[in-house]
Amino acid sequence: MSTVIYPSPVFGPVHSRRLGVSLGVNLLPADGKSCSFDCIYCECGYNSDHRPKEKLPTREHVAATLERKLQDMKGEGVLPDVITFAGNGEPTSHPHFAEIIDDTISLRNHYAPNAKVSVLSNSTFLHRPQVVEALKRVDNNILKLDTVCPEYINMVDRPVGHYDVNAVIDSMKAFEGHLIIQTMFLRGTIDDNDVCNTGDEYVLPWLSALQEIRPQSVMIYTIDRETPDQFLEKASKEELDAICERVKALGISCTASY
Repeated sequence: MSTVIYPSPVFGPVHSRRLGVSLGVNLLPADGKSCSFDCIYCECGYNSDHRPKEKLPTREHVAATLERKLQDMKGEGVLPDVITFAGNGEPTSHPHFAEIIDDTISLRNHYAPNAKVSVLSNSTFLHRPQVVEALKRVDNNILKLDTVCPEYINMVDRPVGHYDVNAVIDSMKAFEGHLIIQTMFLRGTIDDNDVCNTGDEYVLPWLSALQEIRPQSVMIYTIDRETPDQFLEKASKEELDAICERVKALGISCTASY
């Protein structure tokens, strides 16, 4: 099994299926994975397989490294479409996440004013007011909601600590539309349990949640790289397209990545 462990604190640029030319910011250590989820489909592998020994990058180191990279890219005449917080775990878990967002917006404004600042989050730190306020300041506040079924979440997303999906949905509603919902659809099994979430059993309650949240848009996607569990499969293009149309029927913009 191959896994992707990202450099820290800045990596890329890479081409994102959903965001374009993306300059990545990894607020987790560069030598392993540390996340509040332990998803069975994560390209970085399982938490237990890649325990980091290094410390988190400091706010100052993130800002200095990002500035140097933006200076280099500007000198080359190739600027990013987006600066994306992602990497080896949950970016909002960093104790100085809010301050780092402020630094990033300032650097973006100076070096690459057309670039968007995006955060890919699993929504597990929405109970922190400073995280919520920081996410309100970014261009693309992309929050995960794979399902509204607690049993499925525990089987597939595998939260490391307490996770209350209803509380998460309430926190999402409080953004008043300034968020993008990101949902993984897949097929296969884990420990002989079916993990297909493309049927009405999962899709209908998820659509109801979207109606309550009223995000600015929804991104649905499926597996793109090798996963830590070998029995997972892509959802089909036909399945994703059908789900996408059901979201659009709610009056919500939706894109599908295959």
